[in-house]
Amino acid sequence: MRRPGGWWRLKSTPEKVEAYTRWSFHFYGIVEIAVMGLSAFGRLDARLAAVLFLTVTAHATVLMLVASRALDWELGQRGKPVQLLRALAVLTVVVSATALLLAKRGAGGDDVGEVAGMAFGGVVTVGSGVLALGARNWRHTVALVTGFAAGSGVLVVLLGAPVQAGLATACVVLLGSGFVAFACVFSVWLLNAVYALDEAKETRARLAVAEERLRFGRDLHDVMGRNLAVIALKSELAVQLARRGRSEAVEQMIETQRIAQETQREVRDVVRGYREVALEVELAGAQGVLSAAGILSQVTGETGDLPGEVQSALGWVVREATTNVLRHGDAEKCSVTIRPAEGRVVLTVENDGVPETTGAPGGTDGRPAGSGLAGLRERLAAVGGTLEAG
Repeated sequence: MRRPGGWWRLKSTPEKVEAYTRWSFHFYGIVEIAVMGLSAFGRLDARLAAVLFLTVTAHATVLMLVASRALDWELGQRGKPVQLLRALAVLTVVVSATALLLAKRGAGGDDVGEVAGMAFGGVVTVGSGVLALGARNWRHTVALVTGFAAGSGVLVVLLGAPVQAGLATACVVLLGSGFVAFACVFSVWLLNAVYALDEAKETRARLAVAEERLRFGRDLHDVMGRNLAVIALKSELAVQLARRGRSEAVEQMIETQRIAQETQREVRDVVRGYREVALEVELAGAQGVLSAAGILSQVTGETGDLPGEVQSALGWVVREATTNVLRHGDAEKCSVTIRPAEGRVVLTVENDGVPETTGAPGGTDGRPAGSGLAGLRERLAAVGGTLEAG
């Protein structure tokens, strides 16, 4: 069985940031219900408290739904929730105006005015701030926040309060809703930036693979292109000579055979050079890639006295391990250690971002083991080595 919290550890960094952002938006609605709705009970008449609670709960529910749908829209997962945004705007105006009227004219003493005033301030501040998620640029956001602040001040004055009270209300609403709007817009911008960085990392990995394929293809073309052209010409010449009964046809075919064998040897050299990796180069490259990904990396040990075939095999281990750390984990630290041990050498790669195991056989993340580890075991077995992963 998966440990508690394993679902969180299995999420990628962008998915974690998205989940955190969504629940941050939902937290606004929870605060509305807990602070502005439930607080009415015990301080107001039961019937009046129930009406206020249901009204605030309805506003909070629509607010949370708008926040979720607007975030999906910002991430390009669905269309803009225009109808929900309009519903939230109308509910914000109606609920805040009702609370303000209740605070001004309601009967029941100071508790009524205090509770209703708190509901008015919370609803108009949080509601207008979350509505900023539906704005495409900062001008629309500023206009939205300013409009709600001005409207709140005007409404207070129309209900008979002094102008100074209206200005104070407008300033408080402007600051509160401005803060909420900034928090919402900044959270969405940060989430988009995290997804963009993650996509850039994947693109960089794909480009590195494509570049290596181009290099390998270029090397093969350089080796085989000329030789294959010569083989084709000599084969055609041999055919013509054979049709004429000339003995030189045998010499041409012998030369064609020699060139083909030479081409085969050169291709083997290219493939061998492609497969062999330098351990020092791989260690430096792994440290650079991990640092670029924001992972604190440390490499210790000497590699100069190791045989070439051992360095090549260990270089592949470093390359595969680094790839796994970047793709399948969420590490903050990674260490690579090379140490001698009784006539052998031990390479250890450790990181603190290994996903939770689910008890399934295979890889460390519950999926079946891929071909990467199997290939490493084959390479190490060729030099008398073993591989342990977990």
